[in-house]
Amino acid sequence: MPFPVLREQATALRLEGKSRRQIKEILGIGSNETLGKALRGVPPPLWTARPRAKDDLHAKARELRARGRTYNEIAAELGVSKGSISLWVRDMPRTGRLSYEEFRDRNSAGISAYWAAERPVREQRRCAVGEKAAAEIGRLSEREIVIAGAVAYWCEGSKNKPYRRSDRVTFVNSDPHLISFFLHFLAVVGVERDRIICRVHIHESADVEAAQRYWQAVTQVPSAQFRRPTLKRHNPKTVRHNTGEDYHGCLIVNVRVSVELYRQIEGWASAVMTAGGQSCQPEPRASN
Repeated sequence: MPFPVLREQATALRLEGKSRRQIKEILGIGSNETLGKALRGVPPPLWTARPRAKDDLHAKARELRARGRTYNEIAAELGVSKGSISLWVRDMPRTGRLSYEEFRDRNSAGISAYWAAERPVREQRRCAVGEKAAAEIGRLSEREIVIAGAVAYWCEGSKNKPYRRSDRVTFVNSDPHLISFFLHFLAVVGVERDRIICRVHIHESADVEAAQRYWQAVTQVPSAQFRRPTLKRHNPKTVRHNTGEDYHGCLIVNVRVSVELYRQIEGWASAVMTAGGQSCQPEPRASN
């Protein structure tokens, strides 16, 4: 039987209310695929629709979707999976879709809310680790202060170059705690306070006078031993983050008549840096 004739007869039988099985028997169709093609686009009779347990939830989900509710909101209210909601309402148009600006603002608000709760937790954890580590150090002996001070200087102080030797102690840093420790180190190794000369190095757009007062309070060095500040010229192309009231620039600490002290620091630092390597070297084997 030609397919157009088959389709016409199958459609007529379907509209009369026949089931798929009845149509197959009447027309002698053996393939479900052929029957499906013949009945494509023809709605099934109402009597074939069977009631389902979730029909009421289905209808409620479509009603909520029509009000502009999201999949997550519908799933939470009806107590069904998000996948089921998607199957039930995916043919419905989206309503109340967020604009790009609204989505960006909601996303930004979510991130801010997350960090508002997470940041104190992380800060508390960080402080706990720091406090535990500080308790492990305890009070330093003078020998330990010399070791730590020499290493700090070798990290942050000026050093001789192969093409230039100065043998002069000059320490530069912006951390007031490290500056205070270095001054304590100098006192431990016997440097008199009147041999210390300080100079503030700061951006020219900052409050230079306030920075000068700040470092004088930190160091307790007399103002007569502070030299004129060194100003860093402003570059408009540079995006600076070290601004505001907490910015005090760097402090340069010079020690007068410090040739011998520099050579001592050089030796202390060298001993510390090579100590680990020496301890890891294998012991020489005895010769036969």
